[in-house]
Amino acid sequence: MQLLLADDHALVREGLKHTLANLETSVEFIEASTAAEVINILGRDQAVDLALLDLVMPGSDGFSLLAQVCNSYPDLPVVILSGAADPAKMRKAIDIGAAGFICKSATAKVMLSALRLVLAGGIYLPPDMLNKTTVPQTENPAPMVRPEASKRISFAALTTRQREVLAGLVEGKSNKQIASELGLSDNTVKIHVAAILRTLGVDNRTQAAVAARELPFDSKRDG
Repeated sequence: MQLLLADDHALVREGLKHTLANLETSVEFIEASTAAEVINILGRDQAVDLALLDLVMPGSDGFSLLAQVCNSYPDLPVVILSGAADPAKMRKAIDIGAAGFICKSATAKVMLSALRLVLAGGIYLPPDMLNKTTVPQTENPAPMVRPEASKRISFAALTTRQREVLAGLVEGKSNKQIASELGLSDNTVKIHVAAILRTLGVDNRTQAAVAARELPFDSKRDG
């Protein structure tokens, strides 16, 4: 298995190599220290199986490298490594197309489990980050929102592509069918489904479809 490690600190890469050597019996590491090196490596004729990208790389303004990689190589699982446990950044990374978000403070066991999940086609989200809120706390409590209004807010937060994927879920289509109709890879659809479930606050695709039926939405709107 070929694993791309992209971080501008050599000591971090060395530590990751020591940990990730236990991921499989045979792991070949390809290292990059800048955004340009990442693009050059992926542009070569190399079968990279998984990419671990530091969120902040020389030559990249945060999420631009992730977006470029996900758009150019939609079938490549990309996991973000970050020293910042920021739920807003986690959500943005997943929405762009990352298959996981791992904090650098995570234990070796957590990191290995997360990457095995991603390699199996899943999406890894730090459990402790899912319960956090990005809404700033104030002295005055937030006004209560009616359930109908809350649902509209959730649907409005979906991107155009996520609405298209959700429309497929409502019709009972599989990820493979949705991917074929929208011209996406199966992995990209999985990522969109994970983002939809998180945004709507539901546990599975059936609940997402039910929620969508309860409140009409236009899958073509940007919202």
